[in-house]
Amino acid sequence: MSEPTQRIRRLALWAAGAVLLLALPFYLDRFWLQAGLFAMAAAIGAIGLNLLTGATGQLSMGHAFFLAVGAYGYCVLAGDSTGTLTGLNLPSWLAAVLAVALAGVAGGLFSPIAGRLQGAYLGIATLALIFIGQHVLFNAHDLTGGFNGRDVPPLSLFGITFDESELLVAAVPFGSAEKLWYVALLALAGCALFARGVLRGRPGRAMNAIRDHRIAAGVMGVPVARYRAGVFVLSSMYAGLAGVLLALVFQRTVPEYFGMILSLEYLAMIVIGGLGSVAGAVVGAVFVSLLPQLLTRYSDALPLVSAPGTGGVAPGEASRYLYGAAIVAVVLFLPGGLVRPALRRRKTTTPEESR
Repeated sequence: MSEPTQRIRRLALWAAGAVLLLALPFYLDRFWLQAGLFAMAAAIGAIGLNLLTGATGQLSMGHAFFLAVGAYGYCVLAGDSTGTLTGLNLPSWLAAVLAVALAGVAGGLFSPIAGRLQGAYLGIATLALIFIGQHVLFNAHDLTGGFNGRDVPPLSLFGITFDESELLVAAVPFGSAEKLWYVALLALAGCALFARGVLRGRPGRAMNAIRDHRIAAGVMGVPVARYRAGVFVLSSMYAGLAGVLLALVFQRTVPEYFGMILSLEYLAMIVIGGLGSVAGAVVGAVFVSLLPQLLTRYSDALPLVSAPGTGGVAPGEASRYLYGAAIVAVVLFLPGGLVRPALRRRKTTTPEESR
């Protein structure tokens, strides 16, 4: 098969996939739409972490902290000051942008440390962010609502409010999940394309050089500390955007969600999907985010898995066992992640071989 034919075939597959994703809200029920929204939000956060850990080789255990900054930042900026809660009542679209920027500022404040540490030392340093974040989230009642959290103001954009008010589209009633689907899809596409451009350009080559051999990269003129700090800020902004989307889907933020387990799940996403690959981050995010929801939905039909509180293995616990098994299997048999066979096949298929 010639190279132009392969290119046309890939474009046709991408176009078919895009049409399918655009049409899904017209046919899927609320469970599947919410599961897809969780997966897309997780994919955005996983892409950011993959830029930092997979492409640059910087281990971060504090990704959940920046998701919390984005989620709670949006709530404070867009929310009203009611009762004991503080809110600035900004337009929700502006609040979403500022929340992402706020996550970037938080990453920027930590970036001098990220630029100078590496490996397990950076992992331990970022782990401290989780403990600091949990303390603030549980005790800053005016901003976070404490243990009970706070409601999330709906997003309003171009005169459309992304809440439960129905909007008829081609005689199909669209609620919050259907309307948010297109926002999340557009955000994921933009984030994936931007990350792909970064990895394929000069910054990506510099990041890979830092990952593979830091000293050699410095000798070649790569500003190692500056790149590490910059990628950390970029990864934080990706996490902030993922946090905003998660808050809009959940419609309520609670501190307990943004703990160490969430950071470990994001690390599992990029390892299972494939380190250093945008597609790997997306595949890993879909696997890790959908698995517990599917186990919960079909717990009655699965052996040993039961609904929470009814005895047996809870879906969340079972999903973590499967994460661990998947990570071990990937490390032993697919060191490049689930997407590596497809990427290897694409690289080894040349026009000369196809003639």
